[in-house]
Amino acid sequence: MSLSMYQASIPVFVRALGNLSHILDKGAAFAEAKKIDPSVLVTARLAPDMFPLSRQVQIATDSVKGAAARLAGVEIPSYADNEASFPDLQARLAKTVDFLNGFKASQIDGSETKPVSLKIRGRDTSFQGRDYLLTFVYPTLFFHVSTAYAILRHNGVEIGKMDYLGSYA
Repeated sequence: MSLSMYQASIPVFVRALGNLSHILDKGAAFAEAKKIDPSVLVTARLAPDMFPLSRQVQIATDSVKGAAARLAGVEIPSYADNEASFPDLQARLAKTVDFLNGFKASQIDGSETKPVSLKIRGRDTSFQGRDYLLTFVYPTLFFHVSTAYAILRHNGVEIGKMDYLGSYA
């Protein structure tokens, strides 16, 4: 039995966003326990020229909602990118997971060779569906989830590899 495009996309996206939600919960709890203004963590970054935690979450959600929509041939929902708190970020994650869970396998399966075109840093880029998923969406999603993890860990939040990977039960 082969792996379908649906199986390779939606469940992977939902799991990654669920793990990110868990990591953000730990960040919010840490801020509360240490009496730190949560906005300090939401706006934290690893380096001056990197995006803050909030933008990492925005890009992670944008990448997967865009991927699902492009592979299924439906309109990509637009979000305002105005999240400024842990509850805002959690709401964005939940809204994205709800969008992803609305897809049926039949909408995405068979999109392996579907043409996907988008602008990347102002440059027109074209993929076939499978390559778009495996060589662009996956790395983008995991980079931004990992960076969000690293920002919180760098700021003292007690998270580890299993928080990033999530439960397998």
